[in-house]
Amino acid sequence: MKLIIKLLLLIFFINSISFAEILKEFKVEGNKRISSKTIILFSKVKINDDINESNLNEIIKELYSTNFFKDVKVSFSNQILKITVKENPVIQSLIFNGIKKKNIISTLKSSVELKEKNPFLKNTVKSDETQIINILRSNGFYFSKVESEVKKNDNYTVDLIYNIELGKKAHIKKIKFIGDKKFKDGKLRNIIVSEETRFWKFISNKKFLDINRISLDKKLLKSYYKNRGFYNVKIESASAQVTGDDNFELIFNINAGKKYYFNNLSLNFPSDFSESDFSGIKSSLNKLKGEIYSLKKINSILKEIDKLLLDSDYSFFNATYNENLYENKLDLTINLTESEKKYVERINLFGNYITNDRVIRNQLQVDEGDPYNKILLNNSINEIKALGIFKNVTSKASKGKSEEFKIIDITVEEMPTGEIMAGAGTGTSGSSITFGIKEKNYLGKGQKLDANLTISDSSVTGLFSTTNKNYKNSNKDLNTSFENTSLDRMSSFGYKSTKTGFSLGTSYEQYKDVFFSPSFSNYYETMKTSSSASSTRKKQEGDYIDSTFNYKFTLNKLNQNFRPSDGYKIGFYQSLPLYSDDLTIVNQFDYSKYFSFLDEQVFAVNFLLKTANSISGEDIRVSKRLFIPSRRLRGFEAGKVGPVDSGDFIGGNFASVMNLSTNLPKFLPEVQNLDFTLFIDAANLWGVDFDSSLDNSKIRSSTGLAIDWYTPIGPLNFSFATPITKASSDVEETFRFDIGTTF
Repeated sequence: MKLIIKLLLLIFFINSISFAEILKEFKVEGNKRISSKTIILFSKVKINDDINESNLNEIIKELYSTNFFKDVKVSFSNQILKITVKENPVIQSLIFNGIKKKNIISTLKSSVELKEKNPFLKNTVKSDETQIINILRSNGFYFSKVESEVKKNDNYTVDLIYNIELGKKAHIKKIKFIGDKKFKDGKLRNIIVSEETRFWKFISNKKFLDINRISLDKKLLKSYYKNRGFYNVKIESASAQVTGDDNFELIFNINAGKKYYFNNLSLNFPSDFSESDFSGIKSSLNKLKGEIYSLKKINSILKEIDKLLLDSDYSFFNATYNENLYENKLDLTINLTESEKKYVERINLFGNYITNDRVIRNQLQVDEGDPYNKILLNNSINEIKALGIFKNVTSKASKGKSEEFKIIDITVEEMPTGEIMAGAGTGTSGSSITFGIKEKNYLGKGQKLDANLTISDSSVTGLFSTTNKNYKNSNKDLNTSFENTSLDRMSSFGYKSTKTGFSLGTSYEQYKDVFFSPSFSNYYETMKTSSSASSTRKKQEGDYIDSTFNYKFTLNKLNQNFRPSDGYKIGFYQSLPLYSDDLTIVNQFDYSKYFSFLDEQVFAVNFLLKTANSISGEDIRVSKRLFIPSRRLRGFEAGKVGPVDSGDFIGGNFASVMNLSTNLPKFLPEVQNLDFTLFIDAANLWGVDFDSSLDNSKIRSSTGLAIDWYTPIGPLNFSFATPITKASSDVEETFRFDIGTTF
């Protein structure tokens, strides 16, 4: 018996050995479109390989995984590997009948699994039909129907045709809020994204039913309630019910629950930390006691702690918190604990097909090999956004070669960075037109080019400027500008002047958050007058050369340069004469402060003080005198306020400006990308060193509404302003309009 078993095992072993043969030849059959060489390549075996039974199974799996074949047979005999295939046809055309809008067709083509030039898989058609339905519903076509059709062609390809019946768009007729909701329906409707259908909402797509959008609505509602004390809020349901006219009624069932208030708030940190470092945090926590619970307020405290830890070089500490509820009170405990030490292994960049890697990496506050820090990473993302050359910027951190390393993926979406602009202003004394062209990312190097031409009733100004970020990897920006201004007021005030020159400068961070910007400028000016000119102008007739050294210090404590909502910025500028016919020194101080309040509302305060005075005791030239920019004093025409000589605005030695503004709630949420800003401007321009009798010092003020509308053709900017106080000689400009488009 034992002998028989041994013989059988020997036979099996011999057969196994005999089967494991060397591959000497391929034979491919059944292929019509795909070449034999390609099929052999797909098999992942080659001549002189050992072939056995398991190899054959792997070959079949590999060939099926390509999706090019609906049937595969493999055999091996006499050192010949025979592969017989039956190919799947290839999709030649993907057709969506019943759809006219190119953007929807493009979305459908990118969303379905079956694509042109790819194999046709019959089993995938149904899932793609479902995907098409979902996309159409998200575009408001809730009652759409899809049927697929396959048309065979002579070249073993097929046309995959989706016959679509869009049906009527599903409008949201009514949005209701039921249950223990605590707030009025009108307020809650402003919180969510979905909108009721109204005749004036012809632009908005949010009035159409979108199931995916409803999920976002639920999150927004929950966040709104949790920031107003309702810790245990539940959105019990969100349902869409068909009305009699095939439209929908959207109903949210809300259970707000009990309102909670902050009670005891404490901060725990390691004993070796300096308690004085956290006195500000403890003060902020104490102020919260007795206030309504708000998740937003907690996150604000956590951000404050994160910033403190970062500034104190506690790279591997983070803040977590615990909440304890009882009655209607909540105790909050924040704990500072040491986190795992993680370092940045690698930073990958994606999506920058035009922009050089260097342009993006120059904005990073974290580098490969540094400790991984979420705050610095978020700051880096904001700095990249502030370049103004990307539509979207996202980041993702994943595990590196080990647990202590992180790989950061930064993905950017490039946008058109060229911009053609046109602007117009109307006032009681005339009009002005501005044309301009900008390029924010010249040759993908992040270089900015700006050329514009402004034409008014009496002047023509041309300006060309460049900004080269991180010039030759020096961490310094290189700025250049060339300007020519021609002012012809011979018929009205008896003088004509031209000014031509250039400036060259740089800018860099000298200390943390402190930036230094030195520059050199040189200008040539000539002025001609007639007998009708004022005595002031007649004194200024002649040719002049001015060379100056200029510098500016800026302390930037804004939370972000891109649309800041918190923090402040302080700047000091000075211009010193190097060579000039009259030695004039210019000083400027500016301050900006931002406050966030309520629901994403931002209040801004901007202040400017500027002086121009002679250091030689001589009267300064009229062309060097100060004027208030129209953007800082809306409601008045640029250069048409302040001291006047024989009807001519001659500027002043001193200027001060205060601007208060706040963005308004989205009371027209149906109009996308529309921002409203309410503002109050106040300014004064005074001081005439050569003739004090011409000084008409008076505070000018105005209030109004600024509208920024970002449309497909470019940004539209409207400004409506009404003067509150003014001098009798000031010239008003109640409306201004600007339009731009990108390329």
